Amino acid sequence: MQKIQERTIELDGTPATGFRVIWREFKKDKIAMISLILLFVVIFGVLIWAPFIDQEKLMKISLLDEFAEPGTNGFILGADQGGSDVLGQLIIGARNSLVIAVIITLITGVSGIAIGIITGYYGGLIDNIFMRIIDFFMTLPTLMIIIVFVTLVPKYNVTSFILIMSLFLWVGTARLVRSKALSESRRDYVNASKTMGTSDFAIMFKGIMPNLSSILIVEMTLNFAGNVGIETGLSFLGFGLPPSTPSLGTLVSYASNPTVLSEKWWVWLPASILILVLMLGINYVGQALRRSADVKQRLG
Repeated sequence: MQKIQERTIELDGTPATGFRVIWREFKKDKIAMISLILLFVVIFGVLIWAPFIDQEKLMKISLLDEFAEPGTNGFILGADQGGSDVLGQLIIGARNSLVIAVIITLITGVSGIAIGIITGYYGGLIDNIFMRIIDFFMTLPTLMIIIVFVTLVPKYNVTSFILIMSLFLWVGTARLVRSKALSESRRDYVNASKTMGTSDFAIMFKGIMPNLSSILIVEMTLNFAGNVGIETGLSFLGFGLPPSTPSLGTLVSYASNPTVLSEKWWVWLPASILILVLMLGINYVGQALRRSADVKQRLG
């Protein structure tokens, strides 16, 4: 019995690590916890509901239902100028924005992390070559270039939109990971692994990368929020998803019409609120994750 008590005291005194630190940070920050729960509800609600909506039927023009008010003709949140259900567009648009943001985050995250670790680990000529390429991309007006590409691509669809955005958005992650991998590659455990004959691939992706996991989680979370914002922003400007594909940015863009802005609020307001909730939620969750990665900033 005494041994069990001593073991319990020993475990309680062990510093929390990994997911225990993250969970403790969320428990200390109520706003971050509420944001996390809200994001789960919104994301899973949208992903479960969206497959039950017929997109072709949803986008079919019905002039009789033009700007139908909420609660009339079976439209819970009303209809837009084409008579399409705003609630259906909201669900499909949120699903499209979230899925696109996740795919872009994964593509740019994987490529940025791989390039950052390789350049930071090897250094020298490889680092110089990739850094000049990264510096070149950093000097480009990314949004303007994306708009030009979107305009030039003849058969423009969701896949081409994802590839165009991914082409330019991996740079920030690569630069951050490279700076961390550069200092990490000079540590004793890396030198010891090299002495023992461990392969470079194993050292980079089984030794160095796990030690950067907290920074990578924060970076990926903030990139996800940024990608949602970029996609909706481009759709708002008319350079995002094709017109036949519902998007939150397209719904908000209806507010550019003064009449719709002042008198048909149900067309643009729900999408605006949903974007606001998503951005704030991801931002608060990202802040909690960032504090978890930094001992000096932790609340717990």
